[in-house]
Amino acid sequence: MIGGYMYILLCADGSFYTGSTNNLQIRIAQHQAGEGANYTRKRLPVELVYYEEFDRVSDAFYREKQVQGWRREKKLALIEGRHEELKELAKKKWLRQAQPPAQ
Repeated sequence: MIGGYMYILLCADGSFYTGSTNNLQIRIAQHQAGEGANYTRKRLPVELVYYEEFDRVSDAFYREKQVQGWRREKKLALIEGRHEELKELAKKKWLRQAQPPAQ
């Protein structure tokens, strides 16, 4: 049984909002109605672009906080399913630039 979701919304201004909930369908409707977070209320409409399912909402909340700390390009890689890039994108930008490109 699914107990929680971590989700990412694309806001009208092009920014991302990351959240967690125990009922994804209701929470998205709340965001669209302007009853969600202050952040999304000012950036309507929003579009669900990614979500993950968890057995417990506490696990979804933990994942939300993890993803919230990511830079935009790392969130895009997650959304687009480019999971092989996530580890590299986790490195500091100056470290990634200092390494020679992969052959």
